Amino acid sequence: MTLIKSISGIRGTIGSQVGDDLTPLDIVKFTASYAKFINESSNLNNKIIIGRDARISGEMVSSIVKGTLIASGFDVIDLGLSTTPTVEMAVKLENADGGIIITASHNPKQWNALKLLNSDGEFISSEEGIKVLNYAENNQFNFVSVSDLGSCCYNNDYNSIHIDKVLDLPLVNVNEVKKANLKVVVDAVNSTGGILVPMLLQKMGVNCIKLYCEPNGDFPHNPEPLSENLQDISSLVVKEKADLGIVVDPDVDRLAFICEDGSMFGEEYTLVSVADYILSKNPGNTVSNLSSTSALAEVTSKYSCSYSASAVGEVNVVKKMKEVNAVIGGEGNGGVIYPELHYGRDAIVGIALFLTQLVESKLSVSNLRDRYPKFYMLKRKIQLSEKINIEDIFNFLHSHYEKENKINIDGLKIHFDNGWVHLRRSNTEPIIRIYVEGRTQKDANCIFENVNELIKAFI
Repeated sequence: MTLIKSISGIRGTIGSQVGDDLTPLDIVKFTASYAKFINESSNLNNKIIIGRDARISGEMVSSIVKGTLIASGFDVIDLGLSTTPTVEMAVKLENADGGIIITASHNPKQWNALKLLNSDGEFISSEEGIKVLNYAENNQFNFVSVSDLGSCCYNNDYNSIHIDKVLDLPLVNVNEVKKANLKVVVDAVNSTGGILVPMLLQKMGVNCIKLYCEPNGDFPHNPEPLSENLQDISSLVVKEKADLGIVVDPDVDRLAFICEDGSMFGEEYTLVSVADYILSKNPGNTVSNLSSTSALAEVTSKYSCSYSASAVGEVNVVKKMKEVNAVIGGEGNGGVIYPELHYGRDAIVGIALFLTQLVESKLSVSNLRDRYPKFYMLKRKIQLSEKINIEDIFNFLHSHYEKENKINIDGLKIHFDNGWVHLRRSNTEPIIRIYVEGRTQKDANCIFENVNELIKAFI
């Protein structure tokens, strides 16, 4: 079964089995349920923004979503090939009732998904997501008569608008970046980052070498920006003697860097580095999720500011950021949220801020990375089966480590003297994710091995 219905949206592989794969009927049903939710919860302007990444199935899914929204009485503004943060910004700028982003993010090309936004251009909450799921489950949606049908128009301007708004930010120093005459290699996994990232770099005076920047949806490698998937760009950075490499995922909300020597800057350290720059100019509180590196807390402490952790998921990070009035936040998967622009993970603003920081520091990328606390992280996953009750596992571990500091707002996180482990059920895949961080690689390995040995009794 490869159709996952969750509070995050609906995600699945394109296929033929209704209810098991992401089929046209499933797309109609879920979009109509979202339309019903918007009708009941918004001061209606009868306007929904949509956009998509470059997946092969994107145009097909987009056509079905548009038709369903029009049949539900909404006017649709279609941004076409765009990014998740671009759609988020367009919802606010157009004073729309919501938005749908057609992307399966880091999943392989056979997957697609609908990400659902509220009228603030932010992901709907878990409570709101449950409403949409219930409407879909019970076929509680309606379509309008012919005289009340919505309409569709296309707007190709928002990619440029997004970039211009990033470049207008006070902490983005375009002139200094231009003076540095940087050379950068970009891997956009043949999706829409291949449109926006080179456009941004050109306006910042950066020499851009394109790798996999053709937005045709033919992903040349696994699109998750992890080191094992980035050997091509790592080699090209060294060959071209580039200052750095920039990697984005298909919908451009995750960001990773490659150092000038071909080594990984570390996806976890994207947010750490950008936060360091922001705090150096504008000290304030920071937020990341429970699965993110402790380095952000240490950097925040350096500026005598407060760090807070949230449950995993952009909507949870944003909620916590608003609660503590954070000046920067995000997720350790390379997601930077800069509220000065908007409350959404945004690789475009992350790139602009990082390049400014880099040229102002007058350091190489690898030397910049060396300024930050060193932690070592492992990310593992366990495939779920019907026999496994994850709550039994959590309860056992909670009792076994009764003397350790534990957090259970999202799965179970256990702190040790030499690191931590966080276990949680994925919202997007049928797996348990296990994140481990240690002060040394040996610490991380030891924590994982000890916990994994305990879990084996349940499998």
